[in-house]
Amino acid sequence: MAEKSPSESASPRPDSPSATGRSVEVLRTYLTLSPPSALRRSPPPGIDAHLREITACTVSEWRHLYATIGAPWHWHDRDAWPDATLAERLARPAVTVYRLELPAGDTTDTDAGFLELEHHEDGAVEIVYIGVRADLTGRGLGGWLLTAAVDQATALGATRVWLHTCTLDHPAALPNYLARGFVTERTERYTTTIEG
Repeated sequence: MAEKSPSESASPRPDSPSATGRSVEVLRTYLTLSPPSALRRSPPPGIDAHLREITACTVSEWRHLYATIGAPWHWHDRDAWPDATLAERLARPAVTVYRLELPAGDTTDTDAGFLELEHHEDGAVEIVYIGVRADLTGRGLGGWLLTAAVDQATALGATRVWLHTCTLDHPAALPNYLARGFVTERTERYTTTIEG
């Protein structure tokens, strides 16, 4: 997962924890791939998957993907965003949203993953959100989706690609980023509250 700022996290970092939650210490790691051509490509997954850009992504469509993909990893930072604020962000030309899809016969829910990119003025492309549905992990989709994310960022003219992850994320996330050629820029610790 990736994050642009403390108020807009792609790593799971809830900003509005429940009073019934528990406090946890989290390590966040920022990673970069520069130049994007340094990508070490992942092989195709052992499953028929397709990445599709969602043009004119609606708020309801975005919220569905965000909840479906992010809930197991405590993605809650945008839950409190008003619809108008989220719609304004999704309408920005610099923001691109993608859906990872599976054939209808492979699963009852064809939404297998989610990707949000943001092209910054300095030429960098941020992987703001990236994730695969929890029940589909271990099938090679994570590495393939990250490879596809860098390909899309390159098509946008990225001079570098960056993201962040944290210890609330799937345990394979950080090793996947490192295996694809991303390098750690910095780390930070914070404490947050999560359900359960």
